[in-house]
Amino acid sequence: MAEKPDALRFGPLGPRAVHLCVDMQRLFAEGPWTTPWLKRVLPRVRSIVDAHAGQTIFTRFIPAERAETAAGAWRRYWRKWSEMTLEKLDPAMIEIVPELRAFCPPAETIDKHVYAPWDETDLHARLSARGADALVITGCETDVCVLATVLGAVDRGYRVVLVTDALCSSTDETHDALMQLYRERYGQQVETVDTETLLKEWPA
Repeated sequence: MAEKPDALRFGPLGPRAVHLCVDMQRLFAEGPWTTPWLKRVLPRVRSIVDAHAGQTIFTRFIPAERAETAAGAWRRYWRKWSEMTLEKLDPAMIEIVPELRAFCPPAETIDKHVYAPWDETDLHARLSARGADALVITGCETDVCVLATVLGAVDRGYRVVLVTDALCSSTDETHDALMQLYRERYGQQVETVDTETLLKEWPA
């Protein structure tokens, strides 16, 4: 097991850091896509949002209306998960979980239809308008939408801080594999710390 860091490797975060909370939605808290860890990490995610509500942006994964409206291989995906398309899904399931939705506003929300929040949204423009220089990333799932979010942030030059105990996945194996990948291959661009360390290194 890697030694727990007691500080961020490149120093404390400043006022231009933004908390990007990925897909903490009812969609993944209940029903066919339940991510078992979500409820376990929720108190830690909430503690970060509570300390930095005005610096938080929530992303929401929005399903296709129906499989036929999706592009390319996404059609096959939505045929498999037809019960999760908008024509069949309870609209309330798309919402951020109630424990976090209460922080909007001042927290913001941004919607996407694919794993990454970069190309089809104005996220980068919003971050640029804030002068953001670092992204604190939490949410679900570590090996799907969080992964896509992290890689896009790295490509755009942001300092990335992953909060290890505020991420959730459906499996321990792939979560652990991603944590190892970030530590061993992305050491100059991705830092990994727990919630306690983050809040110490990013004062409210």
